[in-house]
Amino acid sequence: MKTIASRDNPTFKALRDLSQDAREQRRQGKALIDGPHLLQSYRDHGGHPEQLVVSESGLENTEVRALLAVFEGIETLCLRDSLFKEISSIASPVGILAVIRIPKISPRHKIAGSCVVLDGLQDAGNVGSILRTAAAAGIRDVILGPGCAGAWSSKVLRAGQGAHFGLTIREQVNLVEFLSRWEETTIATVARDGQPLFDLKLISPIAWLFGAEGRGLAPDLLARAEVRAVIPMAAGSESLNVGAAAAICLFEELRQRLQMT
Repeated sequence: MKTIASRDNPTFKALRDLSQDAREQRRQGKALIDGPHLLQSYRDHGGHPEQLVVSESGLENTEVRALLAVFEGIETLCLRDSLFKEISSIASPVGILAVIRIPKISPRHKIAGSCVVLDGLQDAGNVGSILRTAAAAGIRDVILGPGCAGAWSSKVLRAGQGAHFGLTIREQVNLVEFLSRWEETTIATVARDGQPLFDLKLISPIAWLFGAEGRGLAPDLLARAEVRAVIPMAAGSESLNVGAAAAICLFEELRQRLQMT
C-alpha cells in the first residue's frame, strides 16, 4: 500500500481534481464514491472499483478493513488524514473512498417504462434526492440537461444513497432533441395553470419533466409537453421543493400502476 503525505504529489492532485470538478469527471469518465455505505452499495450492484483510497485513521476502522479485505488485489493508496479530508465530501469522513468508472450508455439504449427529465437543476441535494426517488419508484432512466449539477459529483452521490448504481443516467443531453424522439406521454410539472395531478391517468410510459425552482422549465420544453400537471396544495402555499414534487408525482404513478395489477 503506497502512502501519500504531500499535497504536491501528482496522484493526490489528480484525486483532488476528480473530487471537485464535474467537468474533470466527465473528461476522465471517472468519479469518487465516498464512505463504506456507497462502496458496499456499488459492490452489491456488481461494481468493481479501479482504485481504493484510505486515510491513516481509516485503517483502524472495522468497516474499512472489511472492505479492503473484500476488494483485495485492487490498488490501494493511503493518505494522511489532512489530505484525505481535502478530497472527501463528508465533514467527518470514515476514511475510505474509491475511484470508479462512470457507466457508458449505449446510443442504442432503449428506455423501458417511464423516465425522469431534469432541466437546469443546479442543487446537488435535489438532483441526488430525485435519483433516489426515481429508483425507489421503479423508474430506471434519468436524463439531465445542460446546467444540472453533475450526477456523479460527490454531493449528488451522497444524496442519492446508492441509487446511481441501479439507474441509467445520461448527462448533458439536448432535452428538446430527446423529447422530439420520445413517442410516449410527456408531463411537465408546473406551479399553476395545469391539470391536478391526482385527476390524471398515469398508465402509459411517461417522461416526467422537472425544472429548477424559481425558473421552472424552459419554454421550449413546456411546449413539447402534452400535459401540464400541478400538485394540489393548501391555500396560501405557492410551491414545493422540486425533490418533494418529484416524489409525489413518481409515487402517484407507482400507486396507479400497482392498482392495475
